[in-house]
Amino acid sequence: MSTDANGLAVDVRGLRKQYGDMTAVDGIDLEIRRGEVFGLLGPNGAGKSTTVEILQGNRERDGGEVSVLGTDPAHGTRAWRSKVGIVWQDESAPAELTVRETVRHFARYYPRPRDPERVIAQVGLEAKADSRVKALSGGQRRRLDVALGVIGDPELLLLDEPTTGFDPAARHQFWDLIRALADEGTTILLTTHYLQEAEALADRLAVVTRGRVAAGGTPAQLRDRFGSQATVEWTEPDGTPRSERTATPTRTVAELTRRFDGEIPGLLVSRPTLEDVYLRLTGQAGATGATGASAQGDAR
Repeated sequence: MSTDANGLAVDVRGLRKQYGDMTAVDGIDLEIRRGEVFGLLGPNGAGKSTTVEILQGNRERDGGEVSVLGTDPAHGTRAWRSKVGIVWQDESAPAELTVRETVRHFARYYPRPRDPERVIAQVGLEAKADSRVKALSGGQRRRLDVALGVIGDPELLLLDEPTTGFDPAARHQFWDLIRALADEGTTILLTTHYLQEAEALADRLAVVTRGRVAAGGTPAQLRDRFGSQATVEWTEPDGTPRSERTATPTRTVAELTRRFDGEIPGLLVSRPTLEDVYLRLTGQAGATGATGASAQGDAR
């Protein structure tokens, strides 16, 4: 199986991983094209982080075929590893060094690294270049982790829950950075619990639950396939609010227009969101108070 021949950066067939009696990954198939941003979604324990670890070559698999940049990660050479960048959930930078010292140090590990000063600027840490890592805020440390992930000029960048703990402003700035890297041709695999993040960044998505891929496609394709019904809301003449779920919202609005002879009081048409689709695919459609935007972490 060769990713070079078919234009894929990642090609996974029947991936399996067991931890004792627990099946973490149960026959996952993935195809990630070169140059795209691919989102891997799923609840805690779905198998996302285990899959990323296997793709990087840091964890052995129990079954299936895996090709990353034309190589089986289980037999990846040092040259191959230099082509794969990764940003884990946990911080990896030494606390006593400055930002500049840290990025320059990690650059020496790679045969053709990016310019450290340019990378520091890309992640928005120019003003903190001479600050020690231990003095950085949580968001700034996360930016440094990203700098270390891209300093080797990787062909593939693996991002495992990269914005957990970010405030909204920092998250949007991070998104700009990811878009810039993608525009430069870097293939990016992103695992995230934030549905808005996945929709903003990913060209295509796979939703994983119980170690299997429940569905895949572009965000629009997933909404069309698994979010068929829209909700039409309006207010009756006596002030009573009404709503109707329908697969034909345009027809419903036309009928209401005739009934009201023109303007429809309180009209609101809501189409299914990616979050609605995600909750349905992961069996959480009836859950309240716990959405993709509020979930935290992924042990595996």
